[in-house]
Amino acid sequence: MRSLVGSTPSLFRQPFPAMRERFRGAIPDDLLYDTAHDMWVRRAGDEVVIGATSFGIHLAGEIIGFTAKPRGAVVERGRGLGTIECAKTVLALHAPVGFALTEGNEALEERPALLNRDPYAAWMARGRPLDWAGDQARLVDAAAYRAHVRRVEPQAEFT
Repeated sequence: MRSLVGSTPSLFRQPFPAMRERFRGAIPDDLLYDTAHDMWVRRAGDEVVIGATSFGIHLAGEIIGFTAKPRGAVVERGRGLGTIECAKTVLALHAPVGFALTEGNEALEERPALLNRDPYAAWMARGRPLDWAGDQARLVDAAAYRAHVRRVEPQAEFT
């Protein structure tokens, strides 16, 4: 089973037009994306900055809580980097790359609604990559991520 932001089963990825609005959002060109977990990655010097995509947030619903792993945690690609809380569930966030956590976004933990407004400004974690060359090869660019979003939700609109 595929998962969206965290570990929600693919069953919840199916478009339900009567239940929710179609996706309308940004997919910035300057980031790399993990299609398996709808997370984004940006290289910043010798660190990586990680967050959830606007599409992942759209699928999860309104975010009301966020907790990052503690500073110093070593997170392997695909393993949990923290959790988000939505209306009726808590989802594990899966790391798009392996990294040693240098900083969790404490401001986001205090005000998780920032994720709902701008998930690309509201990064979740930053750290030193463990295997950037290997992990980077598994990520996709914005054009490929838009194609992924369209496969999941054909009526998606990009801003």
